[in-house]
Amino acid sequence: MKLKIVVPIVVALIAIILGVSVFQGVLNSPTPETQHLYSVNVAFPNVQFKEPVGIYAADDQSNRLFVVEQAGLIKVFENNESVNTASVFLNISDRVTSGGELGLLGLAFPRQFNESGFFYVYYTTDNPLRSVVSRFSVSQTDKNQADVNSEKVLLQVEQPAPNHNGGQISFGPDGYLYIGLGDGGGAGDPLGNGQNRSTLLGKILRVDVTSAAGSLNYSIPRDNPFVGNNQGFREEIYAYGLRNPWRFNFDSMTGRLWVGDVGQDRMEEIDIVKSGGNYGWNIMEGSLCYSPPSGCNQTGLSLPIWEYNHSLGYSVTGGFVYRGAAFPDLVSAYVYGDYGSGRIWALRYDGMNTTNSELAATGVHITSFGLDQKGELYICAYDGYIYRLQHSTA
Repeated sequence: MKLKIVVPIVVALIAIILGVSVFQGVLNSPTPETQHLYSVNVAFPNVQFKEPVGIYAADDQSNRLFVVEQAGLIKVFENNESVNTASVFLNISDRVTSGGELGLLGLAFPRQFNESGFFYVYYTTDNPLRSVVSRFSVSQTDKNQADVNSEKVLLQVEQPAPNHNGGQISFGPDGYLYIGLGDGGGAGDPLGNGQNRSTLLGKILRVDVTSAAGSLNYSIPRDNPFVGNNQGFREEIYAYGLRNPWRFNFDSMTGRLWVGDVGQDRMEEIDIVKSGGNYGWNIMEGSLCYSPPSGCNQTGLSLPIWEYNHSLGYSVTGGFVYRGAAFPDLVSAYVYGDYGSGRIWALRYDGMNTTNSELAATGVHITSFGLDQKGELYICAYDGYIYRLQHSTA
């Protein structure tokens, strides 16, 4: 999302229809194969949320799900279709600036959550407008209640505009916390943050939250790509050249980092992000030259493995590589969607070639995908409901 995604947004200059584009040896057509073998249904019909932007499992064998509401609340409930209530796990609405693309945007549980009781959130606040990554603790007397007074701020990044905040945080298979930050907002990245490695904006960061170093409340992994540079590059940076990496996730089997990066006016893109990679923004929008309009130097850029134009949607919502048991035909496919059009696709990539199939046209604003502790997929929608895929009966 530019957080185009998280919200009914100001990005509604849509539909510049483009022809085919060829990159990385893959022919990407603007009209992928449409199958519609799937539809969606409401997973928990008796529970509704207010502007939910994420659904998560703690991987603690508790069979609970956590839903993030944009205004600053996290709700928790049992993963049971008949559940009829969700309790407040954390309420930090008093410190969250919400609305448009602002709010409580991300949640992450470390592998040691059962032992430490620590969890991490990403939110925006004001005076000055900034993004905050913080650690909280679970109450010692109630596992369904966090200690609202336990906040430890780890990172703060000032935001020049209220849009393109990113918002995803996720622990990688290496145990480090990855943080997605957008380019700081304003059409076309007017400050050039995407390509500027002296700022954290327009980047995916990688930090160690288990230790502190110097004045930081975290430390920087020694194998981060820009550690020890003498050019003023921020050493937290893992990858750069991103516009608004609203949702990203790791494949639980291969460890690949899949990123949905929200586009400007023409292309939405899917990237497999690697250490030190430059993903093009704002030189490129997807595989298309963006700046300058007369041409662009693509040397050293990593182009997306897949893109689609705004005839199909206008705000990509990154998903997951499916490794569950309910849908054998989707195993190893990257399932993702679009906030604007409500479409859901399955993308397969073998390291060279990609194939993309449209699974469903949902008609809902998809803000996020999530997995339960068994690896089954859920869909978070801005209408307040949590959905899941089902085989279409039509």
